[in-house]
Amino acid sequence: MSFTLTLKSFFGATQSDELLMRRFAESGANDLLVKLYESCGDDLFHFILTQSDHTLAKDICQRAWLKVIEKKHLYRDSGNFKAWLFTLARNILIDEFRKNQRPTEEFAQLAVEPQLHGALEEQFDLALTNLPFEQKEAFCLQQEGFGLQDISNITHSPIETVKSRLRYAKQSLRKTLENYHD
Repeated sequence: MSFTLTLKSFFGATQSDELLMRRFAESGANDLLVKLYESCGDDLFHFILTQSDHTLAKDICQRAWLKVIEKKHLYRDSGNFKAWLFTLARNILIDEFRKNQRPTEEFAQLAVEPQLHGALEEQFDLALTNLPFEQKEAFCLQQEGFGLQDISNITHSPIETVKSRLRYAKQSLRKTLENYHD
């Protein structure tokens, strides 16, 4: 499989999200936006879904992509496009929480729609849902493949805080799942 990925990148079959965004910012070509959406859309939706309900996640993602279109001139090539996109979506989500005057702790209690079937997966979803918002957010971002620095940038938190949130989230998940397994 890695050989296939190496050949694709060697022959230029895929373009980086950063290059696509830079070209989109310069030209505004819709086909480039479509490629960006195909590359990052599912990941963005999954992340927002872990922070909210299905309807709100769809709305937030749509608004985030509209921001990408409106704010394309603000994209800086020096960063990770996916991190920039997730930051836009996170800020929209936080604004939505504030607008509805609902604290983030309330949203931490929203049920995540089970994507997998089986008792252990459902127990994991429940354990994830019950994490405090900041821990769940950091954990889900890490599961999306972001490093500590990216998570720090997205959440506007110091790296040490991100490390603590991740540690507490993993401890809580481990404890809940160990209790379930016993």
